[in-house]
Amino acid sequence: MKRRSFLIQGAALTAGCMVAGTFPVFGMNAGKTEGQVLSARELYRLFQNPDSKYRPFVRWWWNGDKVEAAELIRELHLLKEAGVGGVEINPISFPRTGDDMGKKSLKWLSDEWIDMLQVTFAEAKKLDMTCDLIVGSGWPFGAETLKDDERAQVVIIYAEKLEGPVVFESSQFNIFKTVDPGVTDPCPGRTFEMLSLKLVPEPMSGLDQVIDLSDKCNDPIIRVDIPEGKHVFYALVKVNSFASVINGAPGAAGPILDHMNATAVRKYLDHMSDTIQKKTGPLSNHLRAFFTDSMELEGCNWAADLPEEFQKRRGYDLMPYLPFILFKVGRLGAVVDDKYGVEKTPEFAETVNRVRFDFELTKAELLYERFTRVYLQWCKDQKVKSRAQAYGRGFFPLETSLGYDIPEGESWTTNWLRHRLGEEMSDEDYRRGRGYTMINKYVSSAAHLTGKRIVSCEEMTNTYLVFNTTLELLKIGSDQSMMSGITHSVWHGFNYSPPDAPFPGWVQYGSYYNEKNNWWPYFKYLNDYKARISSLLQHTDMYTDVAILPANYDLWGEMGVQTDPFPEKLNIPYTSIIWESINKNGGAADYTTEIIINDSQVKNGKLCYGPKKYGTLFLPEVTSLYPETLQKLYDFVATGGRIFCIEKYPEKSPGLNGFKENDQKVTAWVEKLKAFPDRFILVKKPEDNRFLEWYRDIMVQYKIPHYLEIEKPDRFFMQNRYQSDDKSEIFLFANAHMHNGHQTNITFSKEITKGRNPWVWDAESGERYRIKLKNGVFSLTLGPAQSCIVVFSNDKNGQEWSPVPAAGSENVTLSNGWDVELRHSREDWVKTTRMDELKDLKDTEFVDFTGTVVYKQTVEDGPVKPVYLNLGKVWGVAELFVNGKSCGVKWYGNRIYRIAEQLKTGSNEIEIHVTTIMGNYMRNFKDNKVVERFINRKNGPQEIQPMGLVGPVTLYS
Repeated sequence: MKRRSFLIQGAALTAGCMVAGTFPVFGMNAGKTEGQVLSARELYRLFQNPDSKYRPFVRWWWNGDKVEAAELIRELHLLKEAGVGGVEINPISFPRTGDDMGKKSLKWLSDEWIDMLQVTFAEAKKLDMTCDLIVGSGWPFGAETLKDDERAQVVIIYAEKLEGPVVFESSQFNIFKTVDPGVTDPCPGRTFEMLSLKLVPEPMSGLDQVIDLSDKCNDPIIRVDIPEGKHVFYALVKVNSFASVINGAPGAAGPILDHMNATAVRKYLDHMSDTIQKKTGPLSNHLRAFFTDSMELEGCNWAADLPEEFQKRRGYDLMPYLPFILFKVGRLGAVVDDKYGVEKTPEFAETVNRVRFDFELTKAELLYERFTRVYLQWCKDQKVKSRAQAYGRGFFPLETSLGYDIPEGESWTTNWLRHRLGEEMSDEDYRRGRGYTMINKYVSSAAHLTGKRIVSCEEMTNTYLVFNTTLELLKIGSDQSMMSGITHSVWHGFNYSPPDAPFPGWVQYGSYYNEKNNWWPYFKYLNDYKARISSLLQHTDMYTDVAILPANYDLWGEMGVQTDPFPEKLNIPYTSIIWESINKNGGAADYTTEIIINDSQVKNGKLCYGPKKYGTLFLPEVTSLYPETLQKLYDFVATGGRIFCIEKYPEKSPGLNGFKENDQKVTAWVEKLKAFPDRFILVKKPEDNRFLEWYRDIMVQYKIPHYLEIEKPDRFFMQNRYQSDDKSEIFLFANAHMHNGHQTNITFSKEITKGRNPWVWDAESGERYRIKLKNGVFSLTLGPAQSCIVVFSNDKNGQEWSPVPAAGSENVTLSNGWDVELRHSREDWVKTTRMDELKDLKDTEFVDFTGTVVYKQTVEDGPVKPVYLNLGKVWGVAELFVNGKSCGVKWYGNRIYRIAEQLKTGSNEIEIHVTTIMGNYMRNFKDNKVVERFINRKNGPQEIQPMGLVGPVTLYS
């Protein structure tokens, strides 16, 4: 039996049938910002005026690398003025619908291109802005200059059902044409090689039934006599150079690099750094980090020595099984038919699943050893931090992020589901209503396990609602992302686009971050808000004491690896709902894995890894575990830890080699664990999928530790707990509903309140206020899309918090008619109208308007002077003027203003300026290919969006 030793954090432990090898992780304890230990007072000063590095960055699309020095400088200043703190330089192909105006594309790594890097580095330094640089271009990286043995490979099956007796005839050409991978961007130079031909009866019960036809592999025409009965003809085909870089810029647009070829990986990386540094000097003088986008390897599953490595690691020959473990796949390697090929008996299907797991595990090991480890060492050699979305297809979803200095996840405004962010929060579908993706909890868990505080995020990716996205939507999604463990945002994405480019400019992807967007002048408000929160979180550690072990090894065996962060299928689709339900009931959880568990130390009923200690573990329908893992879990339970098995107990081991012996060991360990019925507990999942209520019942019944008692848990109400170096306690609360507020009483545990004073820190203004708890209870009211920061520290004196009330006494509704002025932002006109009753502009003749709408009304003072003005529902950014004086900008949630100081005796002029989105107006551009690309999608045109002031507008005391 081959065994594998894992070395993470310096402790060597054995895990099941895994082959000898190691997982050394660089910078394991790195990540704490500058090593500073800040007092609460120092942290608050930083919160008030965050340094530039805490501000959101942008992914800066260098469209087609058609970049010029003056425009690069102009755009850096534009970003600086908008409150952006850094740029991720990201060369990419020119947008397929853009007008390049004849501008020249600079070739990646050419002298001219490096000159533009130097211009950017120099200007960013002047502006105190940070630069990151993507490796290569597009995703995953590659180049036109790669040699044949440096290009990615894939093995694919062809299967055809036949019934004999009959003579079957096909050709190599037909088979190759049929299996030609449905990748995003096929490589024109791809070549095909027949690895094997086989015929099997249906149903298939074992390898002894296989008729090997591989002597016909080189025959142009393949003829086979099919015996009587049902059979399936199999062809196993290897495709070399099968895919090209997605959206690669000139010079880095060719075939995808073979990420399982360590020599090729290091050669590619060295070529990039050496070429640039010959002109710039050490890149460490200019860059914070190198960046790698998500590992969308288009299903790459092969290396030249993979069969040999499999034999060495797993202890048996892969090749006889290979045709039967593969699925029919399409773009990004996604499984398009998991029933493709021969029907298998249950016994043989079980064998196939075990071999498939071994195959996926071997790939993940090779990708780690030959890509991740090489990449991390290269970054270390350049003295530049490593930042990556270390997921995609075939990578360990958690462990691969452990070694990166800045692990990164991603969030989306929406996707092909057309879900309604801020309006739904489904328990049936973990994707609906979420801004963050399922991978974020893996990424943030990796950061927590290694003591890292910067967890970045490709924030609010937008390929659908490009012209309809609002600042409010970005905040809601980004707040949710923060709750999944993200501490720094990289907006996706800012397009390099000269001001003279035909409207709307060069648009690759993104939420139209452009000075021509109506809300661009207000973008700084969102960035100020995000900067303050990031400055706080990057000096604190997220508190978690519950771990969840997803059934990923079962997934690998049953369904194969999936394309993260959007898996085609999940074996346990509610896994991420569990951590959410823990969060929404006042606790916090991380993900863990068998590798992490086996490398943990058990101390007093805690699984201890790095800085983390977990006393409770959830196993959501986990079927397969290694015996060594169960032995560690036995030690955990025997010393006081608790395990909750959802729906079932583990019942077998993964992998084929020695599985009968290992299955018996699994059964034995499970029986030993059952001797602790109060600590090894079987629970049923909710039949109605209401996991929030389900977890609350379990939490109460079994007294699961949690640090908050939330009187009214809600699916849209989320929280996180952080701890600073001086032991201050920080809580983030967020209401993710766009329309409804939420009120609840929160009781903090005594360990939090003892000896500390509670404060509210306002992330919009930078102010802080003392709050009073009644018997440890905090009554929290959040408006739509509102968040709140509560800090427990030793600071004592300060102004008392007085939250703005959403309603009050002496209410007066302003409904006696409005004079309305529409100031178009794209066309040279202003129109006026009268609204006796406020209404959504989409329901008026101005449905296609874009710009600023000014609502005017005169208010006479009365016997009671009002204090507040509540605008009610507003679709857009609002600015209130009272008697010509601005009362401020409100860009999300309740638009409530304190106006007592602005009111005068007699008549008062009220003006409400509402800046609208652009999407409805864009529908008129029927012949504009850039606009059409995003307005009319394959799944239907974008809906007409609400706009303007809807109200009711009320005055109250």
